Amino acid sequence: MKNYLYIFSLLLATSIVAQSTTNLELEKQKLKLALNYNDKDVAASAMYSIISLEGDKSTYKDSLAYLYFNDAKYVSCFLITNDILKNNPENIELLEMNAISVESMGALDKAAEVYTSLLAKTNNNYHAYKIAGLQVATKKYNEAYESIKKADQLPDNGTVKVTFQVNKNFNQNVDLKAAIAYLQGIIELNLEKTTEAKLSFMRAVNLFPDFVLAKSKITTIENSEKKE
Repeated sequence: MKNYLYIFSLLLATSIVAQSTTNLELEKQKLKLALNYNDKDVAASAMYSIISLEGDKSTYKDSLAYLYFNDAKYVSCFLITNDILKNNPENIELLEMNAISVESMGALDKAAEVYTSLLAKTNNNYHAYKIAGLQVATKKYNEAYESIKKADQLPDNGTVKVTFQVNKNFNQNVDLKAAIAYLQGIIELNLEKTTEAKLSFMRAVNLFPDFVLAKSKITTIENSEKKE
């Protein structure tokens, strides 16, 4: 009798494993079809099923994070990247998605913390620039001044562009080095360092001659100087 029970238990366990494997393959096939047909809701559902079947360390968590990020579902992206980063804190791409998600949610101080963590790992001038911008947004001008000076001192690979809204009909992509100089000028204006601000805006124009907003700031300062 004991032998029969053992055989039955073994067959049952084998059946469960086989069924789980079959379910996993079906969900992966469903995911492939959903992505082919651009059905993101079904793709997300399939990923959740795969993660449930594979367990907490499933690599499909990363895929789900990318899916949410690309679909601008920042709350969900933040939650899942936060979960993954607990076990994989050195993943730069996930940290960047986490930072952008937090910023998009309006949690600017928290976003600055994440970018600070990124900067410590990358020494990237764009990350320093983002920290300064977030500090400006929260009116921490002295801290922002230190951050933007650090951004200016870090190496630049010449590939990053920053988009500025000139007006409701026109956006301008500007080289990062020029954007750093422009933001430094904005910070200096807020610190009432008008002379230094003008020099920073002029440097921004030297770096990017068609920089509309920087030229406008120079004109505004010069008009103010004429009135004095």
